[in-house]
Amino acid sequence: MDSHNESSSVEVKNEHIKVQKPPKKDRTHWLYIAVIIALIGGIAVGLISPELGKELKILGTMFVSLIKMIIAPVIFCTIVIGIGSVKAAATVGRAGGIALAYFITMSTFALAIGLLVGNFVQPGSGLNIPVDEESAFAATEGSPEGLLGFIHSIIPDTFFSAFTAGSVLQVLFIAILVGFAAQSMGPKGQPILDFVSHLQKLIFKILNWILWLAPVGAFGAMAGVVGETGFDAVIQLGILILAFYVTCVIFIFGVLGAVLKVFTGVNIFKLLRYLAKEFLLIFATSSSESALPNLMRKMEHIGVAKPTVGIVVPTGYSFNLDGTAIYLTMASIFIADAMNMPMSLGEQIGLLVFMIIASKGAAGVSGAGIATLAAGLSSHRPELLHGVDVIVGIDKFMSEARALTNFAGNSVATLLVGKWTGTVDMKQVHDVLDGKDPYVEMEDDDH
Repeated sequence: MDSHNESSSVEVKNEHIKVQKPPKKDRTHWLYIAVIIALIGGIAVGLISPELGKELKILGTMFVSLIKMIIAPVIFCTIVIGIGSVKAAATVGRAGGIALAYFITMSTFALAIGLLVGNFVQPGSGLNIPVDEESAFAATEGSPEGLLGFIHSIIPDTFFSAFTAGSVLQVLFIAILVGFAAQSMGPKGQPILDFVSHLQKLIFKILNWILWLAPVGAFGAMAGVVGETGFDAVIQLGILILAFYVTCVIFIFGVLGAVLKVFTGVNIFKLLRYLAKEFLLIFATSSSESALPNLMRKMEHIGVAKPTVGIVVPTGYSFNLDGTAIYLTMASIFIADAMNMPMSLGEQIGLLVFMIIASKGAAGVSGAGIATLAAGLSSHRPELLHGVDVIVGIDKFMSEARALTNFAGNSVATLLVGKWTGTVDMKQVHDVLDGKDPYVEMEDDDH
């Protein structure tokens, strides 16, 4: 009887184990394949039947409308939580303050590089994409005159009208007020931040659903732009993708590599080789968030103190978005040039400042980049928002470079902050990178 009971209990345990199913498989590669097929189909339709392609353009416009619908809550949640993250990082002392200063500096530098390359390459020039006068994205109101008029336009009529008026700057203003107000309440304000955090998860869930319609939007957008401009559109979009990838490579190996070598003496190639598995994972998922746990474990193994890793890596995922910064500026310039509405230097700098703020907190979320791009254009040049549907078709091809650059930036930042705060064992760093103390994958089982 005892043996029977024992075998029965084993069966029950086995059944219990079977119930705990493994995590759902990542299916984003199907979306990637679908977008490629849709792009090819859109190009074919645009070349074979330009008139039909122009009619299908509405599909791309509808997709951008869905993105536009979600912009206000994305910006609100991102900024409120971002302000909370600043306080959390700053309160841990020196490491948090140094990390935040470095993140802001490097993100600003990345945005500036994107502007420089975008203005030099001028992707999109000569496309002559027409502005649809009936488009919901065309500017309907004149821009406010003067500095005081601009400031007045940021203040909404009511607290909630900011979310219905379609002004991203008004939403940003309300989000900053809510963020600092909740922060000033101390522990009593934490439930508010927790609520906004849950709301953000809901909003990003909706955004992910919308992104599964990307193949439809990409098909319509590509059919429309090729129908209107011919094969030149495909060439210019290819130039934009190539210029973006080259810029990211230069930033990683030139800028980040130089900073890392000067301050720590570490070779960027050795560090990237050490994190090769994580880079492959990010390339497959188009999200740097997928490699977050392993990055923290590997940074601890390489010799950075656990508290420093716990501060720098999670905060960096919200504030150190070098790849996203480059993407935002280059895509904005592409749209402006393609629509024959080039931005002045002042407008570009204003857009850069907005992107520095609006891009915080969206790292690791596939699709958040295009939502932030739409938000930036909506706040500064609403008439250019109509051109976002052109970018929709190729956004998926640029997401990998964004995520890889963000990840590289955060790994470098962790070593730098560790060096500057004296919380890294440099002998251990060199031993690990030279292969003397390799990272053992079995450690993953402990987590």
